[in-house]
Amino acid sequence: MRRVIISGGGTGGHIYPAITIARSIADIEPTEFLYVGSKVGLENTLIPKEGLPFVTLDVRGLERKISIRNMVTLKKTIGSMVQARWLLHKFKPQVVIGTGGFVCGPVLLAASLSGIPTLIQEQNVIPGITNTILSKFVDIVALGYEEASGRFNQKNKLVVTGNPVRKDILTVSKKTGRAFLGLDPVKFTLLVAGGSRGARTINTAMVEAHRYFKDDPDIQILHVTGTDEYKQVVEQLPGISEKGKYGSGSYIIPYLHHMPEALAAADLAVYRAGAVGLAELTVRGLPSILIPYPYAAEDHQRYNAQALVMCGAAKMILDKMLTGRELIEEIVHLKNDPVALKRMAEASKSLGKPKAAYDIAKLALSIARDSK
Repeated sequence: MRRVIISGGGTGGHIYPAITIARSIADIEPTEFLYVGSKVGLENTLIPKEGLPFVTLDVRGLERKISIRNMVTLKKTIGSMVQARWLLHKFKPQVVIGTGGFVCGPVLLAASLSGIPTLIQEQNVIPGITNTILSKFVDIVALGYEEASGRFNQKNKLVVTGNPVRKDILTVSKKTGRAFLGLDPVKFTLLVAGGSRGARTINTAMVEAHRYFKDDPDIQILHVTGTDEYKQVVEQLPGISEKGKYGSGSYIIPYLHHMPEALAAADLAVYRAGAVGLAELTVRGLPSILIPYPYAAEDHQRYNAQALVMCGAAKMILDKMLTGRELIEEIVHLKNDPVALKRMAEASKSLGKPKAAYDIAKLALSIARDSK
């Protein structure tokens, strides 16, 4: 049985790709996994639910400036390197995979220095600082976007695979998705989502959009506000039902556990520009209006969005420029121009990489050393 260590942490953008890659490896051959995360990241909640063996390191990220906190962080990093080497010695992995986040640093670096094959997966057009450093040591860098290749010096290590998406994103039909969610089977369907916690700028603009489309019989909106934002949205929309129904068929909900069905049901999406979300949009061939999160490291969401815009798969509105009126105009324009919407859908589909998880899994297994 293969033994594989996977490390990725902090946000879902690093953790969900790791989970998807692990599932793909397990589909190819029997594998024993160990997931290494940080003590403070979202992985502490998500990974145990997946049933993966899970351990943590006491490590945190560096600030992008000289500070006393960085001195403490460096001390912790040295300690976590020692702990990582002990984990490697105990578990004896044949390959180590990193999907980003500061916890990857000591794990992948220790593995590389120990002669264990290593692979990192970079989701964004603008690489994170951890993966940029690790690229000098690992064996393979799997890229979500070809545009990211110019950010790495080690060209011989780069493989453009796309970003991994869950199998169920690919398999749900539009008819099934709408039926499952209780949506009208023929209305133009807009999906709005800004992440699990929500995106205030998007939600604020959508309040005006809901009022505008309230009595439009030809459109339905599925708006996932995020748990932190739901109350302030619904308080501004008198007449909303207890189940979140508003107007002629729109639904406003705090969280949705069934995003594969929602993506399948949609004709158009309003989204942030995180790499995982964009990968899901493109494998579904879904046109989108993207509002990049303006405080993402190195403004990487804007560059992610730009990659889709340049190919004709999406429209982009910068967060600081977003208003209800601007968003309504874009939605109305695309809703009323099925030819343009179809072109966007085709462009989106052309960017999708439905085999990304499998390709990354095969790459990792191809460099795994023999059992000892």
